[in-house]
Amino acid sequence: MAKIEASSPITPDTLFPILGDRLPVGLARLAAEATHADDGHLIEFKAMQARSILNKSVSKRKLSLAYSINPFRGCEFGCKYCYARYTHEFLQPAPIVTPPPGTYDAPQQSWALAFEREIYLKENAAWLLEQELKKIDPRDEIAIGTATDPYQPIERRVGITRSLLEVFVRRQGHRLGIITKSNLITRDIDLLQQIAARNTLVLHITITTADAALARKLEPRAPRPDLRFAAVKKLREAGLTTGVLCSPLLPGINDSLRSLEAVSSRAAAAGASFLGAHPLFLKSCSRPTWLSFVREHFPDLQPEYQRRYASMDFADSAYRNRMASLLRQLCRKHGLGERSSDALLTRHVYAAAGAPRKPPAPARSAQSAQTTLFATA
Repeated sequence: MAKIEASSPITPDTLFPILGDRLPVGLARLAAEATHADDGHLIEFKAMQARSILNKSVSKRKLSLAYSINPFRGCEFGCKYCYARYTHEFLQPAPIVTPPPGTYDAPQQSWALAFEREIYLKENAAWLLEQELKKIDPRDEIAIGTATDPYQPIERRVGITRSLLEVFVRRQGHRLGIITKSNLITRDIDLLQQIAARNTLVLHITITTADAALARKLEPRAPRPDLRFAAVKKLREAGLTTGVLCSPLLPGINDSLRSLEAVSSRAAAAGASFLGAHPLFLKSCSRPTWLSFVREHFPDLQPEYQRRYASMDFADSAYRNRMASLLRQLCRKHGLGERSSDALLTRHVYAAAGAPRKPPAPARSAQSAQTTLFATA
């Protein structure tokens, strides 16, 4: 939640009358000072002067990544299960209350909805990255796109993610992972190849389901699954290590053998380097949105979700182990590398058969840093 400090020479009444003599600070102040930059369908984009771009990672899921980079705050795709809605909590001028586990009828919080309706653009991201990379160990893993999609539609117009890649082109020895649901990533193949030649780079395309109709319900404004599979193929043909994340696994919705077989077979046909899938992580901020979606589209599953997520944000160990076993079988069947953890980066990628999976038509560029990744990780 936002911190509050005593009033300053700025008149609080002109900014947040409801706060009386208190003013927002930190991210809430940056949000208040952000200026209108653009409009989309039911979306307002605001330019934010960020103070930092490289975030030290702290996670209950014990991810291996050390740092994350999010070019935007908020995401246009509007995925119903998105755990990152909590990031808009920090932009609020006053403390907020989120529903605890076990609450199933809470209305969707206005700030959680704002996550997909009010998007902040970090205009000075590349300059900040240049400065902050000088202060870290390049061996520490960096993820681009952990709390927002770096290739959401606004990226076509503003190019913030591309500007960040241009910084990494001039660096070497880094371990970098990128995760996206968008085929727009193929626009940057030229830069990705240059980065891969001097750094360890692993690309992750999230494809939650191969069913286009279901995908449209789950991820209303994300590209169709066929476009994402095509992106995987194109990236692999460019010689880039690229895998598919079938995440999150949603009990009763996309976690059946038939559903996972459809994703894994198409991932293999696209030449994917690996396949990963991990159960739904249902934070309090996303609970009202997701459970409202279940009530509307899958009412028979409501008791199942009430039971599974009554007292915790994570799926139980029995479910996790069962899904992990199923994924291992599918990876072996289709010759796909596995993801051995929920880490979205480079250290926990390996080939099930002991060798990297070859792309359909491998390019000769950008291979030097990639060809031994699976064999040595």
